This record gives sequence, C-alpha cells and structure tokens, in this order.
Amino acid sequence: MSFSPLIQQLITALRCLPSVGPKSAQRMAFHLLERDSEGALALSEILQKAVAEVGHCRQCRTLSEHELCEICKSESRDRSILCVLESPVDVLAIEQTGGYNGLYFVLSGHLSPIDGIGPEDLGIDKLLDYIHATEINEIILATNPTVEGEATAHFIAAQVKELGIKVTRIAHGVPVGGELEFVDGGTLAHAMAGRRSLL
Repeated sequence: MSFSPLIQQLITALRCLPSVGPKSAQRMAFHLLERDSEGALALSEILQKAVAEVGHCRQCRTLSEHELCEICKSESRDRSILCVLESPVDVLAIEQTGGYNGLYFVLSGHLSPIDGIGPEDLGIDKLLDYIHATEINEIILATNPTVEGEATAHFIAAQVKELGIKVTRIAHGVPVGGELEFVDGGTLAHAMAGRRSLL
C-alpha cells in the first residue's frame, strides 16, 4: 500500500531526525495526523520560529537566539578557563553536572580527513584568535573519546603549545557504579593510564 503524496512527504521529512528510520517516521506521522493535530501545528510553528531565530553565539559558537549566549554574558563565570567541545549538546551535558564554571568554545565537529573535515571547517582559527584576545590560563579539551576526537584534541594542543597556556584533557575511564568485568578494554586502558594518587 502506498500513502498519499503529502503523507509520504511528511514521513520522508521526519526521517531527517537522527535515529529515525522509515517505521519510526511512519508512526510519528500517523500519531501527529490522527491523535495530536494541535501538537503538530505547535511543533510546526515553533520549529519555523527556532530555525529562523536561533543562530550561533558570537563568542563561544553554541546555539543561541542572541548575539551572546547567557553563559558568555554571565559575570559570574570564570573567564580564565576555556572548555573546548565538539557540539552545543556537549555544553548542555557539562552544564547539567554543575561542576564547571568557566567558558566554552564549540568546534562544530571533529577532524576527519576521510570526510574532508579539516581545521578550517571546525573554526580552530577562531578558537586561536579567541585565545590570543583573552586572558585564558587553562584550556580543557573535552572532545569525544573517539579516534577523531583524540586527533582533534592533539591538534589543538599542538597549536597552543607555544602560548604557555595549561592544556588539559578530560579524563575517561570506568563509569561510577560500573563493574570492571563489563567495561571494554579501551576504556580500561584509558582508566589505567589516567590513574591518580589517593594519598
């Protein structure tokens, strides 16, 4: 059975979302059309508004509807520490921990020569300009613990090496509450290499 062209277009449009396959998109489309037409209209309206009004913060490059995001505008943030991340969703993840009070810089991805993504595509030149123009004492490289994330972190560290700024990398290893027998070898190796003294 084939759907009407408009329904098929809706299903196809919903597949642009991450992890949404044909069946999930079909269920969403029918739910919105049959059971929640008000929700569908509200979703359509706010989606159009968000796409039109949300851009990137001029300073840290996270998503914001203002020229400067709330974090960059805040006077209570520690402006001597800069955390470098791959995406705006990573900013949210770190903010939710409540354990960091510095500033951020979002790269919009990681180095990937195979995909043709180089330093100029990530805004690393903007990161270096930002570091030169401010009084940063420490840069925390919080890129993902993937091959590309590690390569990106090492590339940035090499670029700022001459500036005399402390460069640190987030630790990764055994999760809190995890059991060693269920942790993969790569994670255990990182945990062993990043061990610290208790006394």
